Amino acid sequence: MISPKPLFLAVAGNIGAGKSSLTKMLAERFHWKPHFESVEDNPYLADFYADMHRWSFHLQIYFLSHRFRYQKQIAESSESVIQDRSIYEDAEIFARNLYEIGKMDQRDYDNYVALFHVMMEYLKPPDLMIYLRASVDTLTKQIARRGRSFEQGIERSYLEQLNKLYERWIANYKIGPVLVIPSDNLDFVNRKEDFDHVAGLVKDALPQLTLFES
Repeated sequence: MISPKPLFLAVAGNIGAGKSSLTKMLAERFHWKPHFESVEDNPYLADFYADMHRWSFHLQIYFLSHRFRYQKQIAESSESVIQDRSIYEDAEIFARNLYEIGKMDQRDYDNYVALFHVMMEYLKPPDLMIYLRASVDTLTKQIARRGRSFEQGIERSYLEQLNKLYERWIANYKIGPVLVIPSDNLDFVNRKEDFDHVAGLVKDALPQLTLFES
């Protein structure tokens, strides 16, 4: 019997949408290997939130290099992997937003975009992109609840702009299947029925999952 092909999934969404929690829970449910966004050991994140213009390019290059390396490793892995935030969000959402609001210079942005497009030639896209759609009210509540000190100064207008870019990006995402999950009325962390609902949506979007079941 031929072994099933390993799966690669990514969970996308704005700051505070619940990506890390959902990544962990889906990994446990379907026996996938989780890969989480580097936050606690990020040497630029606190400086970035204190002075976005000074540190925006450094932060985005850090994320880009790390996620490129990990996505290459995922493509070469014999295990199914689910990733917390994708490399595509770095370019299409965060770097673009920093440029549009004047926090990244034209020269730095052009350099970043050129590097991103070269990297894309070497990357396999996810078998499924899961997008957690959340309103800004939901995001601000969840950011406050998790209590990361460097996130508490994030302005509402910044989250609003990111949400607009997320909606634009996901509407034009053409490199693979997409599952959009409206999450304002879900509490998949604390309500089992909500998580079962989300897991069912993921399973329906990946019919090849039946190959992994005994």
